[in-house]
Amino acid sequence: MKNWYGIQRTLTYINTLEQVKSTGERDKIKEVLDDLIDYTQSHFSFEENLLEQVSYQYLPSHRGIHELFVKRLNDYRLKFEKGESIEKDLYRLLSKWLINHIQHDDQDYVDAVRDNMLSYLRKQEEKKGKGWFARFFS
Repeated sequence: MKNWYGIQRTLTYINTLEQVKSTGERDKIKEVLDDLIDYTQSHFSFEENLLEQVSYQYLPSHRGIHELFVKRLNDYRLKFEKGESIEKDLYRLLSKWLINHIQHDDQDYVDAVRDNMLSYLRKQEEKKGKGWFARFFS
C-alpha cells in the first residue's frame, strides 16, 4: 500500500532543491515550498481521515508527527520570507522524511488499514440499510 505518487512527488521536490542549492533561485525555492506545504496538508488530512475510519490505535502519535512536520515547513517559510537561505536544510529534512516517515512510519499502519477497511466498508453499507449483495440482485 505504498503511496508511490507521494514518494515520487517528494523525490521531485528533493531533486529540485538539489538543483537550486548551488544557484539559490528564490523563485524556484518558493515554488517548491508553497507546493510542498499545500500537498503535505492535503495528503496528511486524507491519511489521517483514513486512519480514523479504520480506528488506527496509533493515530494520535502519527498525527503528532504530521503536525511537527507541518510546523517545521511553516518555520522554513518564515525564514524564507525573512530572506534566509533554507534550501539546504529543507533538502535534508525532505530526504530524512522520505526514508524515516514514508518508508517506516507509514508502513506501520498498512496492516491496520488492510485488516479494518473491509469491516469499515461493511458498516457503511449497513448504515445505508441495504448491503451490496442485496443491491446487486435488486
